[in-house]
Amino acid sequence: MTSRNVRITNFDRPAVRDQEVEIVERKGLGHPDSICDGIAERVAGHLCRAYRERFGTVLHFNTDETQLVAGRSEPAFGGGEIHSPIYILLVGRATKRYEDVPFPAESIAIAAARDYLEEVVPRLEVGTDVVLDVKLGEGSGDLKTVFSDGESAVPAANDTSFGVGFAPLSDTERVVLETERQLNGRFAASNPALGPDIKVMGKREDDELYLTIAAAMVDEYIDDLDAYRSFEDEIKEFTLDLAARETDLDVDADVNTADDYENDSIYLTVSGTSAEMGDDGSVGRGNRANGLITPNRSMSLEATSGKNPVNHIGKIYNLLAMETAKSVVDEVADIRDLRVRLLSQIGQPIDQPQVADVDVIPESGTDIDDIAADIEAVVDDRLGSIPELTDRVIEGDVATF
Repeated sequence: MTSRNVRITNFDRPAVRDQEVEIVERKGLGHPDSICDGIAERVAGHLCRAYRERFGTVLHFNTDETQLVAGRSEPAFGGGEIHSPIYILLVGRATKRYEDVPFPAESIAIAAARDYLEEVVPRLEVGTDVVLDVKLGEGSGDLKTVFSDGESAVPAANDTSFGVGFAPLSDTERVVLETERQLNGRFAASNPALGPDIKVMGKREDDELYLTIAAAMVDEYIDDLDAYRSFEDEIKEFTLDLAARETDLDVDADVNTADDYENDSIYLTVSGTSAEMGDDGSVGRGNRANGLITPNRSMSLEATSGKNPVNHIGKIYNLLAMETAKSVVDEVADIRDLRVRLLSQIGQPIDQPQVADVDVIPESGTDIDDIAADIEAVVDDRLGSIPELTDRVIEGDVATF
C-alpha cells in the first residue's frame, strides 16, 4: 500500500466509446493556436537546456503566453503574396541573471522561435512574412523560492492546480489524431500543395464517424480550380483509406466544406497557414496535452506548452496524468475506460499530490476490487517517475499539444 493519497472508484458514466454521440477535434501543426503552442514549447526547451549548460540547473521561467496576430495575404493560383506580416509576441517570465551572471533569455527565445517556424511552416520567411517580438519579464520572488530542478530534492509545486488524463483512446479519438498526423506527415511529404494548417473534427453517432477536414492549400502548387478540387478528392481518399485501417466504424469525410466554387471562395493560401490571412492564435487555446480536444472527456484548461517542466503543475500533472492513465490500461487487464485526476498544493512536493483520483470503468464481469491494488501500484510508480518525465520534456521527447 502506497503512502500517497491514491483513490480508486467506479466511474459513474458509460465509457466514451459506448456513448451515443462523441465529438473530437485536433488542430494541426500549422494552425495559429498550434503554432503558438509549438513556439512556446520550443522556447521552453531551449531555455532549459541553456540554463543547465551554463548554471548546472534549470532556473525559474514560463513562456506560455505566446500570441499571434494574423497577417494579410493575396493568394492566387500559381502563387500569390503576403502583404502584411504575421506578428508573433513571445511573452512570459524568465531568469535573466543568476549569481550575478547575466543570461540572454530573450535572444535564446527569438532563436528558438525562428528555428520552430522554419521547421513547421517553412514557406514563411521570418523577418518579412513573420515579425518576431519578445517580452520576458522576471519571475515573482515567492515562486522562485519554491522552484528547484529536482536534481537534489523533489521539486515543490508552483501552484495549487490539477491535471487530467484518460485512456484508452476511443476509435474516434485515434482516427482524428492519426488523420492529422498522417496528412501532415507522409501525405504532405509527397504533396507540397497541402499546407501544415490542417484541422480535423470528428463526430461519431453510434457506429457512424464523420470527419470534417479544413486543409490549407498552398497556391504555388495549384494551377486552377479543377486542380484544387481534384486535390481535395485526393485528401479525402487518403483519409478514408487511413480510417479503414484504424477502425471498423463506418467512416465518411469531407474537405473544406466552406468552399464556394462559384464565387471563387476557397481555402487557398500562400504559406499553408490561415495565420497569413486573418486567424489569430494563442497558447493553450487548442489541443490538450495528448494532442486532442475532447468534450466527452474531463479536461484541464491549463496551457501545457511553454510552462517549465520542473514544477509547473499545469504542465507536469497534465502530462503525468495522461501517461499514468495509459500505463494503467497497458499494465492492468480488463479496464474499459479510465480517468486520472491529480491535484497539487503549492509548496508541497510534486510527487505527493493532495489526491490522485482514479475513476475506472471495468470490463463486464470484472470487479474493481480485484484490480484496485494493481492500479494503485502503477499510479504510485508513475508519481515516482516525475524527474525522468522532466528530463524527457526538456529533451523534446514528449509532445505537449
